[in-house]
Formats: sequence, C-alpha cells, structure tokens
Amino acid sequence: MNLATTDLLREIGLGNRAVVDQLFAIVYNDLRARAASLFRSESAGHTLQPTALVNEAYFRLIDQRQANWKSRAHFCGLASMAMRRILVDHARKKGAQRRGAGLKMPLDESIALSMVNPDDVLFVHELIENLRAKDENQSKILEMRFFGDLTVEEVAETLGMSKRAVEAEWTMIRATIRSQLSQTGAK
Repeated sequence: MNLATTDLLREIGLGNRAVVDQLFAIVYNDLRARAASLFRSESAGHTLQPTALVNEAYFRLIDQRQANWKSRAHFCGLASMAMRRILVDHARKKGAQRRGAGLKMPLDESIALSMVNPDDVLFVHELIENLRAKDENQSKILEMRFFGDLTVEEVAETLGMSKRAVEAEWTMIRATIRSQLSQTGAK
C-alpha cells in the first residue's frame, strides 16, 4: 500500500501504526534537511547532530495519541515545535547564559542560521514566548521559520493564512527581533 503523505498522517492519527515506517521514509529527508540548516555553521563535533534531532522530534510526534495532522506542511510545522523543545532542553542542560550575544541573524527571506548555539536557542525561545503573550500567530510564525526552516508558503498553509498575511507578520517579527538584538548588543 503506497499512500500519500496526507493519507498516511490521517491513518496514523486514526491509530493505524502500521504506516509509521512509510511516513518516516517520506518525510525523513525533508526533516533532516530542515534540521541540518540549524547546524550549518556549527563545528563537526557538536554534541547534538541533525539526525538525532530529527529522530527525536519525529518519534515525539508519532507517539502522540491524539494526532490530527492536516497536511505535510502542518506536520513539518509541528516537527519544528518539537525540534525547538529538544534544542531548548539541550541548551538548558548546557547552562546557556549570554542569550543572543552571538546571534547573527539574516532578516531577509533566507532563515538558515545556526540555532544550535545554546545561547542563541534560548534567546529565540524567549522571543517566541514573549510574542506568544502578545500575538499567538507571530510566535508560531517565528517558531516555524527558525526551528523548522519553513518557507512563508509552508507557514501560511500550516496556519491557514494567506501568504501576504504571513509576510506582513514576518515584517513585524523582524522589527521585534532587531529591537531585541539591539538591546542585547548582538548584531
């Protein structure tokens, strides 16, 4: 049986565990590429690797008893949230202290940056939490763009928003990030 990603997600959500391996084969490379973008500028000996991050995030998602995934983009959005939790836990264990001090952030369309530096992970995590208190959509957009490396189109699909609305929100988010970075002295 060869089902499409959305069909597999629906089957798993309904409790059909027999298709988990099929889903993993389909989404693994995509999730691995997204995770690898987080590790681009890190040294080869980093204690957390993209493969381990993807495997942990994937199995956390699949272990959910009440999964209601709507599409591949929705699943990848949720995977970005799982990767964020894993990276934040890892950063806390490392005892990060200088939040945002080394963060060099491209604020254009390309989001690929290193998010495995514990200080930077916690800095972006705190930004997401602060945004969540003010604007739930902005916090989700930031989380998906940074921790999931989702495109504007993928975020729009996941959140059920128009591409133009996500772009407008992203412009406001970048202004918030610039403001926070200037307060920390980061570049």
